[in-house]
Amino acid sequence: MKPSTELFKLVKSLTKSEKRFFKLSSSLQSGEKNYLKIFDYIERQSSYDENALKEEFENQTFIKHLPSEKNHLYKLILKSLRSYYSEQSISSSLKQEIKNVEILYNKALYKECEKFVGRAKQTAKRYEKFYYWFELIGWEKKLLESAYESGEFSTDLDKLVEEEEMVIAKLRNLAEYTVIYSKINLIFRSGGFTRNERERQVVEDIADYHLIKGKNTAVSTKAASICYYIKGLCAATNRNYRDSFQFFNRTQEILDNNPYIKLDTGQRYVNTLFHLLRCHIDNKDFNEAQELILMIRSLHGKKGFNSIDISVRIFSNTYNQELLLLHAMGEFDKSVQLITEIEKQQAFYEGKISKEMEVLLTYNKAYSYFGTRDYKKALQYINEVLNDNEQNLRQDIYSFSRLFNIVIHYELENYDFLEYVVKSTNRYLSKQERDYQVENVCIKSIRKLAKTVESVNRIEIFEKMEKEISELLKDHNERVVLEYFDISSWVRSKIKKISFEDEIREGLKK
Repeated sequence: MKPSTELFKLVKSLTKSEKRFFKLSSSLQSGEKNYLKIFDYIERQSSYDENALKEEFENQTFIKHLPSEKNHLYKLILKSLRSYYSEQSISSSLKQEIKNVEILYNKALYKECEKFVGRAKQTAKRYEKFYYWFELIGWEKKLLESAYESGEFSTDLDKLVEEEEMVIAKLRNLAEYTVIYSKINLIFRSGGFTRNERERQVVEDIADYHLIKGKNTAVSTKAASICYYIKGLCAATNRNYRDSFQFFNRTQEILDNNPYIKLDTGQRYVNTLFHLLRCHIDNKDFNEAQELILMIRSLHGKKGFNSIDISVRIFSNTYNQELLLLHAMGEFDKSVQLITEIEKQQAFYEGKISKEMEVLLTYNKAYSYFGTRDYKKALQYINEVLNDNEQNLRQDIYSFSRLFNIVIHYELENYDFLEYVVKSTNRYLSKQERDYQVENVCIKSIRKLAKTVESVNRIEIFEKMEKEISELLKDHNERVVLEYFDISSWVRSKIKKISFEDEIREGLKK
């Protein structure tokens, strides 16, 4: 059986300050610290090698119980991290306060306990931590019983019950919005955009749901921010960037106007900005897009945005969108120059970047090299995408990568191999739940082009191809192809006998 790498990954994920805190905590403990020997050795490894670890300590008794020693170390590191971050997140802080309440109550220190409850409840209110708020009301009711037993009747039980009912209503409302968000997010993560009538109907049903469509249905700031975020995602999955911008802009406004909620929902805040950035690029508001990229990057390391998870999101999303921005501007040389920095950062965050973002970055690297006419390099990256096909993740990327792959092979003049690629692509697309016709026109036309020798005849095929594509792209649903590959500009560049990037720039001038 292959040794588990869980401990290795956890050790390697630690920052310098987290390691220092762990070592300091360990130094306060008495007794044998074999786990520190394992920790230090694993920390020095570039990749996990359990056999090397066993050889290093083969003469020591603890190595005979390595699995239990590793498990002990894993738990100690997590315990250290809990202590390290106990004051850095609102949830952790509230958990600590509730633990203090429990200790004081069990010691019959009711007055002191009451102070802790009151202070913690104010924090729970401020940050809309309804679950903790509800639990703290439970402690207030317990303290009320103790007060009654002592002959004190100053607290109004009816008001406490009324408050409890209000908190339950807010918690239930927020939970319902969270469920709706999960449904729309599933469509967005699996397909990127709605691919067929069935998916479009699901999105329409979500957008028409009473909690989304109705006015004043969100009974808390958090619920309101999720409500508008869901509206934005519904519009984005249908590529309605005008409405999407309005909804995500409203989400940002709500969070900016409620700084405590913003700090507690850092991930949603940066994701909102990413969606706004995509809207700017689609609308060709290039200056606004560049400014927003800088603004998002400036959040890195700030309070509420200093977790590794958010740092990874800021890196991967801003660089991916910067590539998209440069592609839209026809600045392919600049996008290629950016790839070196991207891959340096990818190495730094290895194992932490989501699979979805890795695929998007790889696809956009291929597109960058295609724009500079380095087709061999473009093929290298597009093959990475095609050879890593996840069955449930962003099928839009994998599908359009196959169309892009055919175009790259055409540019490389791999005409004999194209026949095989076309057949393989047709087989793949026939199994997908999608209703795009523009792909079929492109594949059919490129197949003809590969069999045509005369330049004049090729121009005729391209001209016919342009007509058919232009007609199809009048359908909003068919225009989804342009999100991945500007097939229209490529065809026009072939007719005009100019470069792909020059055609994009000409289009912007018009």
